Amino acid sequence: MKPASSSPPAGGPGTTRGHAEASPASEPAPPRFAVVANPENRRVALFGQAVRAAGLPAPRVVSWADVLRCHGADFAADEIVRVDSPGENADVDRVLRGAQDPTRVEGSARWYAGFVAAVRSLRGGIRLDHPEDLATLFDKRLCHGVLHAAGVPVPASPTSGPRGRPVRGWDDVRASMREHRMARLFVKPAHGSSASGVLAVEAGGGGRIRATTSVELAADGGLYNSLRVRRYERERDIAAIVDALAPDGLHLERWLPKASQDGRAADLRVVVVAGRATHAVVRTSRSPLTNLHLGGRRGDLDTVREAVEAAGARWTDLLGVCERAAACFPRTLCVGVDLLPAVGWRRAAVGEVNAFGDLLPRLTGLPGSGAEGLDTYAAQVAALSSFTQHRTGTPHA
Repeated sequence: MKPASSSPPAGGPGTTRGHAEASPASEPAPPRFAVVANPENRRVALFGQAVRAAGLPAPRVVSWADVLRCHGADFAADEIVRVDSPGENADVDRVLRGAQDPTRVEGSARWYAGFVAAVRSLRGGIRLDHPEDLATLFDKRLCHGVLHAAGVPVPASPTSGPRGRPVRGWDDVRASMREHRMARLFVKPAHGSSASGVLAVEAGGGGRIRATTSVELAADGGLYNSLRVRRYERERDIAAIVDALAPDGLHLERWLPKASQDGRAADLRVVVVAGRATHAVVRTSRSPLTNLHLGGRRGDLDTVREAVEAAGARWTDLLGVCERAAACFPRTLCVGVDLLPAVGWRRAAVGEVNAFGDLLPRLTGLPGSGAEGLDTYAAQVAALSSFTQHRTGTPHA
């Protein structure tokens, strides 16, 4: 089968730079890149810019639509293959999730099965994202179990790991809240992203219950993603949402009180490239959901560092927690770690590890990271030689 591609391969065997008489032995061919992505997505443009800025040939783009239609794609043995997000494309989402309306929340289990199968159908190349790492990263239960087993601080969870407690509906959530004394917890779709379907649940005296979420519960019982965070205070509404999400798989985590900045709850997205924390952004919100597309705001990183040092902790130790989380996935070049600083800024836990957590346009590297002046994509290109020197290919499932 020929590679599915929306553009011709860049370079080729024996291609050289410089004078025509230069031989491959004196000047080897530059690295060749391929990106599996939705070609129109800005992620593709940003990575392509970083590759070209390094003086390398533009990546070959292999569309997710072609991969799904052709049941895979082929790559040359020396082609460096980056897998990027299949999101933000209604047609690809329809194939993976089976939903006609891309704003629907349900269907994440089908999406996960389709995505993992598609990743495993990619053949050849030097992979920057290992298929089994991606399968774990997109199952919050498995990812939490891997982190916990490695000693990475994470919120307590009864659903962690392959032997975690199954959640069949709201009754199981209520039972876990009682048994584990979790009056406040997060209920997360196991295969969700961008806070889709996440509920921050709080139980109070007198049987009171409240859930904060971006889910819109329609009159017909359908669940829709919304850019407006809302609160549900009737248990029957919360139960209806959880019961509708449960068939796709749910992950429960204790809600840890987070540090604050300017009176707003704060956490951090830290990008780790080739094992090193290179970029960080502070996210603040008046709601438990700090995602920037849900009304969260970027906070001030220098203020965070000062708060950490003033508390008697070390900023490098917080970054070290993120690097320990990324070390659980050594066959993947880059991950985005959601770091949850505790009240007082002395300690932190890892909320999630994101396979596609590097979309932070115009953000340059942390001082001392080796990525100063580089955005997240340029930092990955700069780290490729050390990452790939021990990789001659990725085994296929």
